[in-house]
Amino acid sequence: MDVKATLGRVKEVRPKHLKGIGTPALVLAALAMVVLPMPAFLLDILFSFNIALALVVLLVAIYTQRPLDFAAFPTVLLIATLLRLALNVASTRVVLLEGHNGGDAAGKVIEAFGSVVIGGNYAVGLVVFLILIIINFAVVTKGAGRISEVSARFTLDAMPGKQMAIDADLNAGIINQEQARQRRDEVTKEADFYGAMDGASKFVKGDAIAGIMILVINIIGGFVIGMLQHDLDFSTAAEIYTLLTIGDGLVAQIPGLLLSIAAALMVTRQNETGDMGQMVMSQMFDSPKALAIASGVLLIMGLVPGMPHLVFLSFAGLTGYGAWYIRKRAEVKKQEALEKAKEGELDPMKSQPKELSWDDVQHVDTIGLEVGYRLIPLVDKGQGGELLGRIKGVRKKLSQELGFLVPAVHIRDNLDLAPNAYRISLMGVVVGEAEVRHDCELAINPGQVFGKLEGTPTRDPAFGLEAVWVTPQQREHAQTLGYTVVDAATVVATHISQLLTNNASKLLGYEEVQQLLDMLSKQSPKLVDGFIPDVMSLGNVVKVMQNLLNEGVSIRDMRTIIQTLLEYGSKSNDTEVLTAAVRIALKRMIVQEIAGPEAEIPVITLAPELEQMLHQSMQATGGEGPNIEPGLAERMQQSLADAAQRQEMVGQPAILLTSGMLRSTLSRFIKYTIPNMRVISYQEVPDEKQIRIVSAVGQ
Repeated sequence: MDVKATLGRVKEVRPKHLKGIGTPALVLAALAMVVLPMPAFLLDILFSFNIALALVVLLVAIYTQRPLDFAAFPTVLLIATLLRLALNVASTRVVLLEGHNGGDAAGKVIEAFGSVVIGGNYAVGLVVFLILIIINFAVVTKGAGRISEVSARFTLDAMPGKQMAIDADLNAGIINQEQARQRRDEVTKEADFYGAMDGASKFVKGDAIAGIMILVINIIGGFVIGMLQHDLDFSTAAEIYTLLTIGDGLVAQIPGLLLSIAAALMVTRQNETGDMGQMVMSQMFDSPKALAIASGVLLIMGLVPGMPHLVFLSFAGLTGYGAWYIRKRAEVKKQEALEKAKEGELDPMKSQPKELSWDDVQHVDTIGLEVGYRLIPLVDKGQGGELLGRIKGVRKKLSQELGFLVPAVHIRDNLDLAPNAYRISLMGVVVGEAEVRHDCELAINPGQVFGKLEGTPTRDPAFGLEAVWVTPQQREHAQTLGYTVVDAATVVATHISQLLTNNASKLLGYEEVQQLLDMLSKQSPKLVDGFIPDVMSLGNVVKVMQNLLNEGVSIRDMRTIIQTLLEYGSKSNDTEVLTAAVRIALKRMIVQEIAGPEAEIPVITLAPELEQMLHQSMQATGGEGPNIEPGLAERMQQSLADAAQRQEMVGQPAILLTSGMLRSTLSRFIKYTIPNMRVISYQEVPDEKQIRIVSAVGQ
């Protein structure tokens, strides 16, 4: 039993060792064909295999869903070309050595192509062979090579823009980290594929040139060997060796032509998922107008005297019937859609006016989005609208970052708006509005571009950056110039994300805080038990959390927040004091979100004289805020803005470090004027962090 078990394991393991040796074996066999002599029957097998391989590759190229699904095509093309050239060398050896013995001396396949396909006439065979060479070299291969070269260049040039677009979608919450990684891998694979296709097209071109040279060498070599070594007369040598050489060339050129066509199909396809046949049919015969005009032209040509009337009139009838059938099918679909719409309408008997009730009182939406009538396709899934999915992604991302569930966005159309306008509101109050073009894409200038775009100049509604509305056909060109290109749905979703982030405190209310406490009670029941109302009221807890969100601090760490409020809530009811205590408890998270994991924090400080003056002013007003002279406030604001811009230019965060007494006031002072600057107090610097003063305002 042990021996059988061991043999069974050996049988299971052996295929794994043999896996993946097909390609190396094929390459070694091709090299062996160049060196070692081969019998005629083996040549027949290999020529048949070569034709079958080329046919399979062509069919795979036709039926593959998109070019990247057949990423191994350049390698397959190289191996097939190497195999065909090796067969040329092997067949040349057999033809020159054994050709004087008869037409089948080099194998049945070569004899068939030399006799049956070209009718045994070497002049006809030579013409057919040269025509195949011209088609392959001058038309298919040359065109495919040019397309490969251009595609590779534009794909490589567009890579930075595509990477920036992926980063923009990731930052807007449209995709997650895993989807971003997959899209980056796809961009890299696309560049590698078209770069490899550019090189592979050179193999096909070289193979066509080699076919012509091999033909000439074989014919001359056959004449010399037949007449000098085998004492054949000129006509006999010409008949035998020319037919064999042309047959050999045709056997090699037919697979080469199939592979060239496959390469041309791969590089001329767009990188979109779909069956090529279905895409061609749907795009060519979607409208009956083209078929109707073609039918009329064919009908006129068929009525011209001297023309083959039957052929032209037959095709005129076929194309005319096709146009009628496509139009009829479109009318049937339209009628079916109207009938479904009528079935969905309310029964007129049931649509009588009814008495008013409290259900007719419409409350304001927490988050509302109103769109003009031209933007309805963005929010209509039936028309391919992507905005609903983008908004869902934004809500998910913000909910994870802020620490509470962001309310749903209520979307409706508004005929009072401009056709391309949209409006965003919070609690019924408009917080943002802009205009977008749903049939165009927005090319945003990230700060440095390498050319000017033709389009409609505008500004990005979310961040105010310079931008241009361009057509979808200009997307790749804009990306090569360094622009970040996004569609209209992404523009609106990013604007919503920015506004919700800036107004997060307005989205948090009693209901949301109670939900957070209920969730925390499942994990830490003793922590929440008796907290409300024994220690603090729910209203004070809501106010503290709103303060945190208003200062850009996430409330994800509910455990630390409630522990701090339990400790300080019995000592003070001042929500500003409690907010400062919670910030100190969350200092590691706050500093990490601002400055990252680095051990050293670059900070901007106030000059000691300025800070002392602000302290005295705070004390004079009873802690309600410093009484700053307007001119001084303007100079402070300008100096802080300049310091923040310098930090941004060197790629570092703008952090203002001040005392705990001034932190809240200064945070409100710069919140809307310098949104990229964050204010922390000395007590909020973690013990393990070191500070580095990069600028002092007021000196």
